[in-house]
Amino acid sequence: MAKRNVELIKKAGIDLDGLVKKLIDAASAEFTTYYYYTNLRTHTVGLEGESIKEIVEDARLEDRNHFEALTPRIYELGGTLPNDIKEFSDRAACMDAKLPEDRTTENLLEVLLDAERCAVGVYTDICNYTRGKDPRTYELSTAILHEETEHEAWFEELLTGEPSGHFRRGEPGVSPYVSKFIQNK
Repeated sequence: MAKRNVELIKKAGIDLDGLVKKLIDAASAEFTTYYYYTNLRTHTVGLEGESIKEIVEDARLEDRNHFEALTPRIYELGGTLPNDIKEFSDRAACMDAKLPEDRTTENLLEVLLDAERCAVGVYTDICNYTRGKDPRTYELSTAILHEETEHEAWFEELLTGEPSGHFRRGEPGVSPYVSKFIQNK
């Protein structure tokens, strides 16, 4: 734990336990989304499915990167990840992105879009909570929010056929905003 950092954050008016809870819940959502997107990507089949598989892969890998970037910050603030995976997954800030019963491409895209919309809300909340009080967490959350907003735009564009102005990355899992926070890259 970075004690001076924690002291400054508390002095700025942040409820440290509340912030750590928000970050663990967000990390859990990223971890479970990575799992569910793996399953969803596997079921993107046929001509329509193949056309979105790489985009699902991009979002999937970037969500894993979000988990990897959040974990050190949780520990810096004195938190820990739950030791039990079931307990951890139950804490997810967003609903599970489960494979829909009717596995049409449109239904898969609806699940993906709902998951991204939830993530945008989670990081907007963390950004609002930390703005002007915890610059490090704010910057990390803002970076993740940028990527989640792009993911949302990708899936909305695919679902509605309306242009979003956002483009896929050159390589899956690049994480242009979050990569500077990932220690293993």
